[in-house]
Amino acid sequence: MFDDKGNPLRHVALFTDITKKKATEEAIWKQANFDNLTGLPNRRMFNDRLRQEIKKAARDQLPMALIFIDLDGFKAVNDTLGHDFGDILLKQVAERLHECVRNTDTVARLGGDEFTVILSELKEPGDVVRIVQEILHSLSRPFQLKHEIAHISGSVGISLFPDDGDDAEVLIKNADQAMYLAKQQGRNRFNYFAPFMQEASQMRIELAKELHSALKNKELRLLFQPIRHLATNKIEMAEALIRWEHPQRGLLKPAEFIGVAENTGIIAAIGEWVFQEAAALAASFGNDFKVCVNKSAWQFRHEAVGVEHWLELLREQALSPRSMVIEITEGLLLEANREVVHRMESLRDAHLQISLDDFGYGYSSLNFLKRFKIDFLKLDTSFSDNQLLCEAIVAMAHRLDIKVIAEKVENEAQLGILIAAGCDFGQGYLFGAPISAEKLYHLLISQ
Repeated sequence: MFDDKGNPLRHVALFTDITKKKATEEAIWKQANFDNLTGLPNRRMFNDRLRQEIKKAARDQLPMALIFIDLDGFKAVNDTLGHDFGDILLKQVAERLHECVRNTDTVARLGGDEFTVILSELKEPGDVVRIVQEILHSLSRPFQLKHEIAHISGSVGISLFPDDGDDAEVLIKNADQAMYLAKQQGRNRFNYFAPFMQEASQMRIELAKELHSALKNKELRLLFQPIRHLATNKIEMAEALIRWEHPQRGLLKPAEFIGVAENTGIIAAIGEWVFQEAAALAASFGNDFKVCVNKSAWQFRHEAVGVEHWLELLREQALSPRSMVIEITEGLLLEANREVVHRMESLRDAHLQISLDDFGYGYSSLNFLKRFKIDFLKLDTSFSDNQLLCEAIVAMAHRLDIKVIAEKVENEAQLGILIAAGCDFGQGYLFGAPISAEKLYHLLISQ
């Protein structure tokens, strides 16, 4: 405001508090885009994100997958226990689905008991099967609904961009069709829309069914590959290697069925069986001999390691815990969360020895070697032709009081490099192929 001469006399300011207006706008936006019950994106937000991910996948030339999930048995829970319990179940389903996917993926609820997952930027084709199997396994676990327990499962359909469609509508339709086919085929399973991938997934499903009966029918076998001390040439250790004597397909190696065992959760029972059989063999050789047992990364992520049960088995066999070496991969340590760290420490507290397999194959961290007090490093075969690298790794390991085992040693030239580098142990076909427990026993007696 100005006086008669035009000079500023006063300032007048008007303010409006729009806090409530902004809060109302945000609430309306959330109601329009998110599911009120689960907090997940709703159908509208899902459609927007799917179109964005399709554009990104086309730009970056990376495949993406759309997953449709329909709950099996949800209506029965709703009808028998009531809608309140049904709502609790849907919230828990949303939480479990989030635990199964990566941070970059989108989980949405379309309505009722239908959920979707957008898997973006797929660098490994196997990620789709792994995540879907994880979802099925998670949904098949019991749900605690207050004082009630509910059992449901899921039927899953998968469509891939760009193989099964290059726009959102086609991908949605194809994933929906694949999901209904999974439901028709018996539920608690998944189907790809693509026919050529459907055949592969069906084979995995059949293999999973057969694997459940393999333990009961005593079709699993353990072979043992000798590990020699390079200075004395004596066999001081052996690695337990599992095989499946399939009634129709013959002798299967781990690569052909361990992935299925992990995805179905039966790996836990198989791991216990392997430890028990390996401990029995170690007991027959005395406490000076060590048997190496592979521990699946899946077991560390999803199951208790079962250390107390193992110690009880060893006490029954009058066997020292240091006779057993638990082999893990370095990839497990790189993702070491609180649970993995706790389970690693429980192995150490039980005085079981730990071997780090495939060292140098991925992204090794020297801090982990010291932190977890690793006993043995298994040197990846790619290093056995390079003496300088071998010498550096062996010197580092010895400074940390870690013994080095070179695996997949196949010729005298490799052996010469490893001995010159100061490597402690050697394993591979140069020293002997995997053999039965009986043959290993005779081999040890003869030496």
